[in-house]
Amino acid sequence: MNPTGSHSALGVQYSPSTLNARAAVKPEELSGLGISYVRVIWVDLTCIVRCRVLPLQSFLKTMESSRPGLALAMAVLGLVELKLVDGVPPAGEWFYVIDPSTLRVCPYEEGMASVMGYFQYKVPVSVNGSLSLQADLCPRTILKRVVESAKRNASVEFLVGFEIEFILLKSTDPIGGLSQHVYSGCSGLMAGSAESRILRDICDSLIKGGIEVTMYHPEAASGQYEIVTGPLPPLQASDALIYARETIFDVAYKHDYRATFAPRISLDAPGSGAHTHISIHSTNGQRKPDDRLASFEESFLAGILKHAKAIPAISMPLPISYARMQDGIHAGGTYICWGIDNREVPIRLTNLMSPMSRNFEIRFVDGTANPYLALAMILGAGARGVAESEKPAMTDLSDVAAAEMTPEKRVSMGITEQFPLSWEAAREELVKDSFAESILGKAVVDRFLAVHALLAKSLESEGDEGKKATKLVKFF
Repeated sequence: MNPTGSHSALGVQYSPSTLNARAAVKPEELSGLGISYVRVIWVDLTCIVRCRVLPLQSFLKTMESSRPGLALAMAVLGLVELKLVDGVPPAGEWFYVIDPSTLRVCPYEEGMASVMGYFQYKVPVSVNGSLSLQADLCPRTILKRVVESAKRNASVEFLVGFEIEFILLKSTDPIGGLSQHVYSGCSGLMAGSAESRILRDICDSLIKGGIEVTMYHPEAASGQYEIVTGPLPPLQASDALIYARETIFDVAYKHDYRATFAPRISLDAPGSGAHTHISIHSTNGQRKPDDRLASFEESFLAGILKHAKAIPAISMPLPISYARMQDGIHAGGTYICWGIDNREVPIRLTNLMSPMSRNFEIRFVDGTANPYLALAMILGAGARGVAESEKPAMTDLSDVAAAEMTPEKRVSMGITEQFPLSWEAAREELVKDSFAESILGKAVVDRFLAVHALLAKSLESEGDEGKKATKLVKFF
């Protein structure tokens, strides 16, 4: 390869037309693979993964029905621990319709597979004058709708990949047993160490389950690691993220460790994020130039920047989330801006000169966020920017952190706003921007705020910081 030649092929090349999500198995193949049980899982608004486990024969009988699915209490989308938020009745049931395209084996547990679905009403209900089965609170349905709308109204589609950061704990009460290593240090993966065995077991399970793993490495905090998964269309990418997190939890548990995706368990060490990489692709033949962003990529960026203050309430939904997103700690900073290969901005553009591998890294997302809702907000904002031909009001910040600039310099570059600096402020911004309600729906915004208020109260109910951290990692 000529090192002075074209850079347009930098990185692995992906496009929606050549990349499809791959379900590991079909229902009729489960028996031959030694599967005895199937977890039917869903993700509630607080990103708690819940399940029903069906013996194989029961699952196969269910799949033979005209509308395969399970009845679930309506309370499951308004529940925090054993408490229901106000306004959620104990009566009534959803019908959780199984999506067979999400069926995967779970190599970490012998004889187990998992599958996801959509929340629906049992019988059609009137929505805007027409009958519908779709539940307005279903996170997967909301993301699916946003993706379809982007393709229809803005002529764009997306690929999404995640950096999955987590910490391996030997003890949760008190927090402890963390391996000592530096960022990307080989000492964090010593041959024969528990951490090395855990990471390899996790990645082996993911690969066998049909998830593309591109790399893993020790991160900056003690006991912290990162696994990077390959890009997929948004809904499939979110499904794969949930599958990956469950794999990480379960494999760590088998090794007598606890994995946590909590945003920050100690103010003396970096936190864990869920950095989200998004590439945008035209469906009407617009090409991406080699040396600059295409007009639709610029508009996508502008849409996110325009609504950036409303997104963190969904993408960083807990008070502790705002202890991670600070200036000067390589977390993206607090100023709303973007930059090329700059890790001190909240939106980092990578591989600018390579059209088929460049993407936007959204750094203001963490592991406590429901990925379907967070992506719906981010992609919805970007797609609206494309549909309205928005242009970024600020220039690229590629060589310095916004917090290190003078106020005058920031203004000259169009950097005039900060993200909400607290959980309370983020929730206020969510309500103020009507965009959020237009993407998620009023029912979701109201319920999301209610369940997270109850969850935050529960997490803050412990006395000292150590007890709070212990409770946090038991949730996440």
